[in-house]
Amino acid sequence: MPPSYLDPRLLRGFVAVAEELHFTRAAARLFVAQQALSRDVRRLERELGAELFLRTTRQVTLTAEGERLLPHARRVLQTQDHLLAAFRQSRPLLVDCNSSDLGTPRRVLHRARELAPGLELMARYESGLTGAAADLLAGRLDASFGRYAGLSPALRAALEQQPVRYEPMAVLLPEDHRLAARACVPLAELAGEEVYAGAGNPRTPEWTDLARHLFEGHGIDVASPHPMAVGYEEFGRIMAKSRTPVLAVVDFPAMPGTVRRPLVDPIPLSPVSLVWRKGLVHPALDALRQAAAQVAAEEGWLRPPQGGWIPATDAKIMSLRD
Repeated sequence: MPPSYLDPRLLRGFVAVAEELHFTRAAARLFVAQQALSRDVRRLERELGAELFLRTTRQVTLTAEGERLLPHARRVLQTQDHLLAAFRQSRPLLVDCNSSDLGTPRRVLHRARELAPGLELMARYESGLTGAAADLLAGRLDASFGRYAGLSPALRAALEQQPVRYEPMAVLLPEDHRLAARACVPLAELAGEEVYAGAGNPRTPEWTDLARHLFEGHGIDVASPHPMAVGYEEFGRIMAKSRTPVLAVVDFPAMPGTVRRPLVDPIPLSPVSLVWRKGLVHPALDALRQAAAQVAAEEGWLRPPQGGWIPATDAKIMSLRD
């Protein structure tokens, strides 16, 4: 018996393959992994009880059933697009960039604005993916950036993600710290230190968890919670008083009285994904996803460096490009 409901995403994948007659090109057009697109097509075939494509090692062709479905699928998707455009296109896309510095999220946002100058993408600064997740689900935000694997399974089930970058990590040190003169800091050299990694901040537990994974077995402790500071000026003031090394990323902005040094041996990587609530359709989100893919490809952001380190759970999630 045919299903009473078909996920429009499955139809969109089918139409892309039918028009390209090539799974790799269709996947690139939709900004998904080829494996994910193949899974969607197989699922659609199961739900309809019909084979839609003939696949060989050299070519993909539509079956008679596929030819019959194609015009219907196009009409359904066109109707959906018109409906969504009527209600959503005039609304700005609210994009959480975590902070106002010119890091990974801001670079992606700038590219998206170049790609879609007629659409409005408005930046927000919520600091921390866990903190932003509640706003994503409530519709107060549309997209954010951060460590998707650090979210709870319940949150991940309600959100979608697109890997953007393996961002090398660094440490902020007081200018007179014993390691400040180094061009880079081997992780082992921080043994015996307490390093601040946002412990106690309810908006960034995914970052603290990443630090604990990194420090395990290296004799490094996560520093106790500090007073909550909002903004770089306040953060810098608190850190200057505590004189605690701070775990950061290589694009973290310079702060008075500190030096930023890349971490090596291994090179720890912060996994950054673009994250949005499941089911969100907005033309500016399409532009944001395209921008993320473009900048990541140009900068080699999704090619981990030799000697890179990342938790196994993060590596698995980052490899899923759908």
